[in-house]
Amino acid sequence: MSDSNNQKSDSEPSSKKIKIDHESGNNVSGIHLQLKDFILEKILNNNTNRKTVCVLGKFKDKSGVALVILEKNAFKEEDLDNEGYFSVDTELKTFFENDIYGNYECFPRSSINGIKTSIIYPATEKHIAKFSQQERHIVLETPELYQKLTLPHLEKEQFNLQWVYNILEGESEQDRIVYDNKCERDGFVLVPDLKWDGVTKETLYLLAIVRRRGLKSLRDLDHSHLPLLKRIRDEGKKKIFEKYNVPASQLRVYVHYQPSFYHLHVHFTYLRHEAPGIYVEKSHLLDTVIDNIEMKPDYYQKATLPFTIREMDNIFNIYETNGHVQRIKQDVELIDK
Repeated sequence: MSDSNNQKSDSEPSSKKIKIDHESGNNVSGIHLQLKDFILEKILNNNTNRKTVCVLGKFKDKSGVALVILEKNAFKEEDLDNEGYFSVDTELKTFFENDIYGNYECFPRSSINGIKTSIIYPATEKHIAKFSQQERHIVLETPELYQKLTLPHLEKEQFNLQWVYNILEGESEQDRIVYDNKCERDGFVLVPDLKWDGVTKETLYLLAIVRRRGLKSLRDLDHSHLPLLKRIRDEGKKKIFEKYNVPASQLRVYVHYQPSFYHLHVHFTYLRHEAPGIYVEKSHLLDTVIDNIEMKPDYYQKATLPFTIREMDNIFNIYETNGHVQRIKQDVELIDK
């Protein structure tokens, strides 16, 4: 790849995001990892609402740090029968019983009680910051702030995009591709997001990754990209209906700003699924994006766009130094008696 901004420096190790089988340790990236070899060092984030936890540690006999993300799976409706949660193998531990009410802890058979597991190894400082629990702030980014502060930062410090190019060039995850439009100008690849198991309809989550290079984010879009955006919207919805039987009216189709990686991609999620990043400070519906550009071709070059930053992000330091955000003080000031 010719773009030097997308190459890793010698000081930053390449990283692999791996979804592993928690029993066998098998993965598709050529690295054999087993959770029994993981040595916990720190809990970065325990999200009790989303039932996810991210921990930092090391694997025995391997250099570099690793992140392990564990997430409770959503209930599959097909498991709600006498062969699933109501089978003879299910055990109940009683907390209390009072008249018609009972409270228990349920232990179903192991085959329906798995935990979705992702591993990032070796993890960089950027990954550690991304998955750590920390204070967030909203920035109102004017076009001037984008050019002066945001753009120089993202060109210097964005995540490596080799994993994206591996998908687009047919070198990895080809068995996961749901749809592939090979037009280099207006084509895209539709693939399940790593946060989705690829099966459970209730948590459906796919990404449309554009084939065209050089489109980083919402800020780059103008009238020349309308055919691409409409193709993603229309063909993506059609393919999802054909494969997963989810109609267009039950799909949330949107773009993140700021995105988690700077190669243009569009999110498709089931409307009933409260996926991360669907809130107004981050999510922009694709239909609204298209409508804004049709009304004003350079809308996203002129608009003030909100986005959230976290206090461990390097870009937070840039905006703080320039007086646009203020760090929350952790120390409690004592009042003299």
